[in-house]
Amino acid sequence: MTIKSAVVESFSEYSQFGSLKEFNNHFEMWMADKKRFFSKGELIGLKRLARFAAKVPGVANAKIGTVLKAIYEEYGEIGISRSTFKRMILKASEIGIFTVYETARKNGSQSSNLYVFNRFPMNELPDGNQLSHQYKTIIPSETIIKKNNKREEKAAEEQSSEIQRLKSGDEKVPEEHLFVSNRVPSEFVNLVKYFYPTAKSIEEFWRMSKVAAYRNNYEKETDLLLSLSLDSFKQLVRKLKSKVEVKNPIAYFAGILNKKYQERYFEELYDLQVA
Repeated sequence: MTIKSAVVESFSEYSQFGSLKEFNNHFEMWMADKKRFFSKGELIGLKRLARFAAKVPGVANAKIGTVLKAIYEEYGEIGISRSTFKRMILKASEIGIFTVYETARKNGSQSSNLYVFNRFPMNELPDGNQLSHQYKTIIPSETIIKKNNKREEKAAEEQSSEIQRLKSGDEKVPEEHLFVSNRVPSEFVNLVKYFYPTAKSIEEFWRMSKVAAYRNNYEKETDLLLSLSLDSFKQLVRKLKSKVEVKNPIAYFAGILNKKYQERYFEELYDLQVA
């Protein structure tokens, strides 16, 4: 189907969303369920295209060159190729994330494509309590976000006394760490137990490690996951021993991890560019 080229506001009738927030929620659910089908470069292209769909929620009218230029300006010399972006378009349209319409100028020549993002099919909503293949799927719906926030707030409250003990230098290790799930690597347990000795706290920190790895497409690299988790926790400990107050250690730990994964990703991109 070919439609006449126009400014993006003219295509508001194609939008399937009542607000930008609703579009973002559905896009995040698409990512939680389908991101494993895309390479890192393709994900960069897809997420950048989604940002072009903000003026009219879920509708983007941009030339490929315009999107690639925006990526280049955001990431510096490390961008993605036109062929990578086209592969992303093919995959995303086949999966059903968006529908592509060709637009034509008044003289009949082809113009930029119109990308109409689709709603996530709720009858296929991934179950956040089960594993997708061997990795946990995270559903960013409002209900689950609220539950996760409450969970982190409760964990932060439970850990407040442990933070005070850490700053006072008490390093007595209770026996409760022996009840940590065997899914948590012993190296991680042996580090965390000196500062957060409860099994619940140790498992929560490791859960956030797995979440960060999944969100950054490194969940299969188990050695890297463990190494960055240990480094990130040590960095958290240094912060806790300083005069800076950390209200939510788990969230702070997750932030450190995400930053390390992003740095790792850009290092890999650079290596690919110079190879």
